[in-house]
Amino acid sequence: MILAIDQGTTGSTCLILDADGQVRGRAYSEFTQHFPRPGWVEHDAAEIWEVTRRVARVAAEHAGVGLEGVRGIGITNQRETIVLWDRATGQPVHRALVWQDGRTADVCRTLKEAGHEGQVRATTGLVIDPYFSATKLRWLLDNVPDARRRAEAGELAAGTIDSWLVWTLTGGRLHLTDPTNASRTLLYNLETGAWDPAMLDLFGIPAAVLPEIRPSSQVYGSTSGDALGAEIPVAGIAGDQQSALYGHGCWAPGEGKNTYGTGAFLLVHTGDRPVASKHGLLTTAACGPRGERAYALEGSIFIAGAAVQWLRDGLGILDEAGETEALARSLETNDGVYFVPTFTGLGAPHWEPGARGTIVGLTRGSTRAHLARAALEAMAYSTLDVAAAMEGDAGVSLPELRVDGGATANDWLMQFQADVLGTPVRRPAMVEMTARGAGGLAGLATGVWATPEDFHAARPEETVFTPAVDQSARAALLAGWRRALSATRAWAADDGG
Repeated sequence: MILAIDQGTTGSTCLILDADGQVRGRAYSEFTQHFPRPGWVEHDAAEIWEVTRRVARVAAEHAGVGLEGVRGIGITNQRETIVLWDRATGQPVHRALVWQDGRTADVCRTLKEAGHEGQVRATTGLVIDPYFSATKLRWLLDNVPDARRRAEAGELAAGTIDSWLVWTLTGGRLHLTDPTNASRTLLYNLETGAWDPAMLDLFGIPAAVLPEIRPSSQVYGSTSGDALGAEIPVAGIAGDQQSALYGHGCWAPGEGKNTYGTGAFLLVHTGDRPVASKHGLLTTAACGPRGERAYALEGSIFIAGAAVQWLRDGLGILDEAGETEALARSLETNDGVYFVPTFTGLGAPHWEPGARGTIVGLTRGSTRAHLARAALEAMAYSTLDVAAAMEGDAGVSLPELRVDGGATANDWLMQFQADVLGTPVRRPAMVEMTARGAGGLAGLATGVWATPEDFHAARPEETVFTPAVDQSARAALLAGWRRALSATRAWAADDGG
């Protein structure tokens, strides 16, 4: 069996997978979100570790096995969140800065105005944006007392959450990451597969603080006895979105998936060569069939399920996220109400970090059902925007969209997604494809599956949603969405100055 650790933005999930691809044990727990200032988002990395360790043990108990019976561990994680810790004590020197954190917007704006965007995009495949790790790590080095000196002296270690978990799992013996996570930092050269000296210099990051880059499927080492009570090979690592791409079996050019979580992330595999985007998308590392380095185009939608979470926790108009399906079905149309939930800026393909959430079309007749439906619709419209940009870049039209993530349990949303895309949507019975991908990478490295085809054959059953709306209705819906986007961007452009 394989232990798949899926360390996400709001919680940690652990699955125990068997060789038939079945989930034998599952456990999940949330952890604390910290918002010290508007636009700032932090996590306690030590809490993440304790929650993850506890959840791993519970998953094994549910499976009726001891962790000592696990063949290997695969790790998938929220990618751009950065941790800085003391190598000697293993303790973080500051809370982790989360991928949603926008405190470095001014630094990014200065770098863009200085003309560095072209060089950064050509080297890393990314845009200069607070979303990525480099400027957040620079902030930590510049704002934690004595951090820069200590980092340059090799006393501190930095890494994305995968690096932090590997470090803690192995008792500090291993400090490493994989290409999929490294490619989200603004410090990784897509062509060479290594940290880029020019990017390190541009962002002010000492090489001594960074982890070693290793393949996504490989036995790296074993856990310490203190971590999980057993020595288990750590054998697979992939950032959450590339892990989901792998879990779906999207290993060939033109195959793509969308994951609906806190944010939504659409990736299309482009093969063994990077494809530069001309439509505001990202070029990123991905996994080939055996976990070897490959490439994908990605569109990142910063807020997806988080919009529903806000309706529940921020406004208090929902008791639970599952209510949204019945509320959406209660309306024949959206009555012109659109919600652009850009709480932390507008992602691909628009890239406007100053954008903020916007609701348009409200009347006295608007109800919580309209807001719930608008939050669901926004996920589908944003996915369409990214898919259209990918078609322009890669010259391929998705024959179907494979989907995963918690929101895909909503049948109304999945049908609406197929309607606005005009493309079938394929949903597996197991929506935790992110964890499945990490498990597959670890299982290949440890012999649970002899070949990638064996792993893919052990996939869950699927449901297909086919488009069922006429073209005039679809066009009217999309025209309203574009008007709402225009209003959001106008607000960001007019900052009062």
